[in-house]
Formats: sequence, structure tokens, C-alpha cells
Amino acid sequence: MLLSLTIRDMVLVERLTLEPGPGLTVLTGETGAGKSILLDALGFVLGWSGRAGLVRAGAATGDVEAVFTLAADHPARAVLAEAGLEVGDELILRRVARAEGPSSAFVNDRRAGAETLRALADCLVEIHGQHDDRGLLDARGHRTLLDAFARASPLLATVRAAWAARRTAAAALEEAEARLARARAEEDFLRHAVAELDRLAPESGEEAALDVARRRMQAAARIREDVARALTALGDEGAGGRAGDALRWLEG
Repeated sequence: MLLSLTIRDMVLVERLTLEPGPGLTVLTGETGAGKSILLDALGFVLGWSGRAGLVRAGAATGDVEAVFTLAADHPARAVLAEAGLEVGDELILRRVARAEGPSSAFVNDRRAGAETLRALADCLVEIHGQHDDRGLLDARGHRTLLDAFARASPLLATVRAAWAARRTAAAALEEAEARLARARAEEDFLRHAVAELDRLAPESGEEAALDVARRRMQAAARIREDVARALTALGDEGAGGRAGDALRWLEG
């Protein structure tokens, strides 16, 4: 039930609080008296698309606050729980419009998205008009109508809990499969490393022998470099060549 509707700096209204009370409340008035403003304000706080220029002229922001009471089995409780919002016997919706910039919405003093507001609106308010029969063509409401006609609220709660458990189990399965894939990849790497070590066939004390062989190879490389330099020095362009030139000069 709607306890109160408070409007601040919206359209022509500077501040207004409406408290319908229990039972039937009828608002009447001539054209232009402001009935549509109240309806627009209620729709705005419930997440409906607001028309341009909702903020009162001269104000930077305007806001609407609606307070509802929720019965123990009210469907809005499930919407709040699914959105991770506080669930209690009283529901406070507030939406702030800005003259420049996007609007912001709050549910029980916590920021909420427009989708959450619209989901709450579907189970908080019904607006009837001369074209209401067209709403029956909206497929989004068919399941709700069917569940309500079948009085399937207990079964619906069971199915919702089972679906939540299934999603949790699916997430756990996905994580387990990812861990298994990582373990298999690590196993393949370790098997490859072990196979390489088996082909290498290391023996006890082999490191010392390999060190001796390495030193011999290094010494052989140095000897090879020294011999190459000696051959270069004794070649045609080295000492031998210069000695031949000197001999020819002396004989010449």
C-alpha cells in the first residue's frame, strides 16, 4: 500500500506530500488542476521514462519519494532480495531529477538502477485506463498472470530457490573444470620435463666429470686460437713474408 508520496520542485509543484491512507482514495479536479502531475511523479519514482522538463523552473534538481508498506508475502520482497537490497516491512523509493544531467534512483537509501525500479513497479502499482486490454498482449506479464491464477506462490518460491541453487552449482562446476584444466596442463609439463631428464640419464658424480671435460674443451679452444694467430704471423703476410722481402732487397 502507498503510505505517502512527496514531491519537491517538480513541474509546478514546489513541495507537496500526499498521504492516501487505507481504503479508496479519489482525486478529482478540473483540467489543469494537477492530477497528471501526481501521476507523472508517481511514474517517475517508479522508474518510468519521464518527460522532459520535469524539474521546476528555477530549481537545479527535483525529487519524488514514495513510501510503501509490504506484506509478508508481497512479491516486491523477492525483487529486493534478488537485487541485493534491504528487505523490510517498509519500502522507500526516491528518484532525483536534474535540470541538466541524468537522474538517480534510490531504494531504501541505496542507489538502484532503473530496471530494479521497473521490476518493483510491476508488483507495487497498477494503472488502469481505457486501453488496459492491450496490456494482456504483453508477453512479459503472461507468466505472472499464469502463476497468480494457479496460486502457485509456494511452488514459485521453490522453483526460484532451485534455480538459484542450480546457478551456484553451475558456477562451482565451471570453476572446478577450470582447476582441472590447469592441473592437466601442469601434469603435461611435468611429464615432458621428466621425459627430458630420463633421456639425459644423469649419473651420480657426473657433474665433476662434465666440469673436467668443459675445462678441456675451453683449453683446446684457446690452443686453437693461439695456433691460428701463430700461422698468421708466419704466413706470407707475417714474419715469413717480411723476411723474403728483406732478402730480395739485399740481393737486389
